Amino acid sequence: MPNWPAISYDRGQETCDTLHAHCQVLGKLAVRLAPPEHQLQHAALRLTARGWETAPLPAPDGSGSLVVVLDLRVHETAVEHSSGRVERVALTPDRAVGVVTREVLAAVRRLGGALEIDPTPQEVPWSVPLDEDGEHTRYDQSWAADYFVAATQAALVLAEFRAPYIGRSTPVNAWWGSFDLAVNLFSGLPADPPSRDFIMRNAMNAQEVAVGWWPGDARHGNAAFYSYAHPAPDDFGSTRLPVPQARWDGALGEYILDWDDVCASSDPRGLALEFARAAFRHACAMCAWDPGLAASADGHPPPLV
Repeated sequence: MPNWPAISYDRGQETCDTLHAHCQVLGKLAVRLAPPEHQLQHAALRLTARGWETAPLPAPDGSGSLVVVLDLRVHETAVEHSSGRVERVALTPDRAVGVVTREVLAAVRRLGGALEIDPTPQEVPWSVPLDEDGEHTRYDQSWAADYFVAATQAALVLAEFRAPYIGRSTPVNAWWGSFDLAVNLFSGLPADPPSRDFIMRNAMNAQEVAVGWWPGDARHGNAAFYSYAHPAPDDFGSTRLPVPQARWDGALGEYILDWDDVCASSDPRGLALEFARAAFRHACAMCAWDPGLAASADGHPPPLV
């Protein structure tokens, strides 16, 4: 099915890691320039009709706003100023992440003023600073294009799942640390973070259920939808969801629906939505959330007036 292409980390690891590293540069700019928000929302990127993109960020020199986009249609990183000035950095099959990073930062400085970022990569198995990274050079435009089509379909599913929920929720965030797309739905109650790690103590200080998608990684070689709850009881994963293709992955601590199963379905969108809704219903029941919240996400919100 051409609009639901088969992709996986195992089949595109080198390009996937390169894309991930490029997205980390965008995320570092968001962290540096965006006003801080709850649950680190200011650090999140968006998947748009062009690719991974920052929100409008305040230019360091006060001259307006900057948007930085990893454009997966034309395979370039573009730095755009609200004045209309634009600079572009090409993504080609053998350009090192470090080279691209330095050129992107130089473009940001020319358009918006002086700034520095912390170039240390986060939540990845490599540690070379982004602006010195000569390891990640592979960029297969065909794999990147298929990834973008798949990610777009996944983002549309997540947006449709989230739409009727009456509680606080996030938009479809593109998280550059874990290279996933996710929506987070909140009960309205606080929660203890799972650790005192900076990300955990700031991002996971409220009761939530997350539903997301990612292209896979070294722990899980297949692209997949996932869902987890925080905090969750010890027996959270002991129940099978009423979606035959779904399963609990104890190593990840998440319910998983593999992308290959979605693509093989006669109704990929319907199966993915069924998984998201079933996982959320299960989480609400196990974590004793207000039944009205669960009902709203199942597509039964109050009528529009």
